[in-house]
Amino acid sequence: MPELLIDDADGVRTLTLNRPDSFNAFTVALKEQLLAAVDEAARDGAVRAVVITGAGRAFCAGQDLKEHIALLEAGDPAPLRTVEQHYNPLVKAVVAMPKPVIAAVNGTAAGAGASLAYACDLRIAARSAKFLMAFANVGLTADSGASWTLPRLIGHGRAMEMMLLAQPVAAEEALRIGMVNQVVPDGEALATALELARRLAAGPTTAYAKIKEAMAFSGELAAALDVEARTQAEAGATADHREAVAAFVAKRPAEFTGR
Repeated sequence: MPELLIDDADGVRTLTLNRPDSFNAFTVALKEQLLAAVDEAARDGAVRAVVITGAGRAFCAGQDLKEHIALLEAGDPAPLRTVEQHYNPLVKAVVAMPKPVIAAVNGTAAGAGASLAYACDLRIAARSAKFLMAFANVGLTADSGASWTLPRLIGHGRAMEMMLLAQPVAAEEALRIGMVNQVVPDGEALATALELARRLAAGPTTAYAKIKEAMAFSGELAAALDVEARTQAEAGATADHREAVAAFVAKRPAEFTGR
């Protein structure tokens, strides 16, 4: 089964994360396929707007921790490089995409999955969707641009609360604080996003590209991504992180020591 589905209609390209049994968690393969697809959509003149969504009940649960811990236990350095190799380029590609990108958040968005939604230009959320910054729960820090995108959406104080306490924010609260643009009944997020994307695809897309360039302050984003890459690699090398992912996979409480 393909991990990423690609569909074109009416100038809109829909990218669907397709690992529903794993809540569309990011494996290395999915990250590489999504990055390639976003780059291709940016280059394709027939694509005038992009929608990103998830299959099944979740939008994206973030990093696939089962794959992650297997690589850690094998002594593979890949997990500590994934921010630089995958997440940072993906966020840069979405933000720099010279056409509108809409996240159809059909269910829970956590960690890098939530960060992907924040990097999009607009977010349509299903009523049962939740947003969770769960990095601290596994002994990690923010990545995938969230240190830059999330405070710009909801303010520094609320963003810090989400990062430190790792408590989910429901769709209606997300709408109230500006994290999402619209909340729709369950099952309607994708259809609503596609309708909006078709409207944008029929609009002045060159102007949209210039609006995105002006709004992005890409120098600030690049600096934030560099800090994320460094701090995530440092956090990923801690005993706390190894303990947290081992506890997650074993479904037991983690015992943190601060090392």
